[in-house]
Order: sequence, then structure tokens, then C-alpha cells
Amino acid sequence: MTEKPSSESVDYLAYLLRFWREDEALPWRATIENPHTGEKRSFALPEDVWAFLQNQLFDSPAQE
Repeated sequence: MTEKPSSESVDYLAYLLRFWREDEALPWRATIENPHTGEKRSFALPEDVWAFLQNQLFDSPAQE
């Protein structure tokens, strides 16, 4: 039986990602929420979301 990754695992990350825009003429905005801690981060630009996620995957202390 395969074990489910725990929130303490250094090999598992989970985020709830939401994109929205107030009007189709306006840029997309986003929030990322860590379901384990409840921490939320807001982003004005999609590229900022990608930068955050890349940082979590490649620059986190767990990868060193």
C-alpha cells in the first residue's frame, strides 16, 4: 500500500491556486493558499505566480 504524503514531507507541496479578473480587459490576478497552514499570498501578475512556484520547487532549503 502506498503512503499518502504528509504535510511534513519535504517531497510534497500542495497549494490551492485561484485566478480571476474583474473584467476581461483587465489582467488576471491570483492567490495561492497553502492548505496545510492556511497561509495565502496574492499576485498581481501570472508571471509572479510562476516565479513563486519555481522558488518553492528549486530554491527551497529542502533541496539543498
